[in-house]
Amino acid sequence: MSALPTTHSLPVVAPARAGTREWLALGVLMLPVLLVSIDNTVLSFALPAISRALEPTGTGMLWIIDAYPLVLAGLLVSMGSLGDRIGRRKLLLIGAIGFCAVSIAAAFAPTTELLIAARASLGFFGAMLMPSTLSLLRSVFTDRDQRRLAIAIWASGFAAGAALGPIVGGLLIEHFWWGSVFLLAVPVLVPMLILTPLLIRESKDPNPGPIDPASILLSLAAMAPVVYGIKSLASEGITVVGVLAIVVGVTAGALFVRRQLRRPIPMLDMRLFRRASFSGAVLINLLSVVSLVGFLFFVSQHLQLVLGLSPIGSGLVLLPGLVTMIIAGLLVVPISRRVRPSIVIPVGLLISATGYGLVAFLGGDAPASVLLVAFVLLGLGIGAAETVSNELILSSAPLDKAGAASAVSETAYELGAVLGTATLGTILTASYRSAVVLPEGLTSAQQHAAGETLGGATTVADQLPSTLGAQLLESARHAFDSGVALTAGIGVALMVGAAVVALVSLRKVRG
Repeated sequence: MSALPTTHSLPVVAPARAGTREWLALGVLMLPVLLVSIDNTVLSFALPAISRALEPTGTGMLWIIDAYPLVLAGLLVSMGSLGDRIGRRKLLLIGAIGFCAVSIAAAFAPTTELLIAARASLGFFGAMLMPSTLSLLRSVFTDRDQRRLAIAIWASGFAAGAALGPIVGGLLIEHFWWGSVFLLAVPVLVPMLILTPLLIRESKDPNPGPIDPASILLSLAAMAPVVYGIKSLASEGITVVGVLAIVVGVTAGALFVRRQLRRPIPMLDMRLFRRASFSGAVLINLLSVVSLVGFLFFVSQHLQLVLGLSPIGSGLVLLPGLVTMIIAGLLVVPISRRVRPSIVIPVGLLISATGYGLVAFLGGDAPASVLLVAFVLLGLGIGAAETVSNELILSSAPLDKAGAASAVSETAYELGAVLGTATLGTILTASYRSAVVLPEGLTSAQQHAAGETLGGATTVADQLPSTLGAQLLESARHAFDSGVALTAGIGVALMVGAAVVALVSLRKVRG
């Protein structure tokens, strides 16, 4: 009589290893990442041209930057959950078509208000792109070693786009109008629309549950008021409107969490945050991106408007740091197999803190060479740390919830981008407004433009007699750099704080 097989005799099935098709699919999935990164970097370097053409206020300038990541961050969790339900590939294609169309509209926006509206619409469709790429990557690469390498390559798309953006964007800005930078979306996304159906299989949650409109609204209500409140408090001090906005956002966030915990099939499984590796990695990403975006907000304007470099010249100063970020993300893969994340990530973040410390020490007197070295150190640490933290986020979540987990990771990125400009950017703007000294003889319109932003002062200086224009420029540049030491010091604190979070939350995670 033959015995029934026991569970101990069942063979262990190893995850299937990726082949040529899967690695080609990775190349396709990197295109949206490349685009979003190019978009953010190009915009930073296009700010002086936008400032001269549309003459936005200081607040308007910040909203041109923030409208996109604010809407995107508010919708990422909802779109990630929607992709789990209707299909991640389908949502990716819908987002690509919409992003292309709105990018064309943004390129020809005639006013600040319409450009802000276009940027917000780009955030809506961008929210469809980002979680879909990372969650599809999880389904394509089931072997963890291969997935770790794939995530490093995928993450390098952010740095590659940031490196490519200033070069390509600089060429466009110097030879065409500022709106041409938005047209970069078309040649990047059209190949993706063609190749995605050929190389990538559809992926979705087999038991998704119904779409929950109330949760979608609560997630938006939690994000937007908090960011608005932070911007208001940073620029105007403590006001009733600013405090009330934060209270509304926090209340909506609490209601969102409560609703997710009570629903049988939640839009976002809050139990993921009980895993220290998941919640710690998300917080590390958030703090890192706040620092990175705050640095780029300052340095892109300092290089062009204070040191007088061209957009291409400014991009070349930052290029070594961005290349370092790519290389660090790839080299950390074999290291992370043997060394615990609680060691790899803190070491990387403390290297980044050293780079920020150089700027904090020199303040606005930092020459281009020091900024180059500072950004190399910043890129080295962040490139290594975020490759490991992203892999932890994906591996901590079940496969059928990959879209929602990816959305949380992307939300940390985009919320960090918003907070980077809303806090560090607003501190710089407020410092400029309080420190700039306007010479006599300006019209009311010139006073308003020169008193709001450094770009506005540069435009006004070109309209004045040489002596008066030079006087205004000297005052404006000094005023802009007056807040650099403070914001760089905050950047150091954020990097050190993220390193402490990694030490505490990831201490039990093995390499």
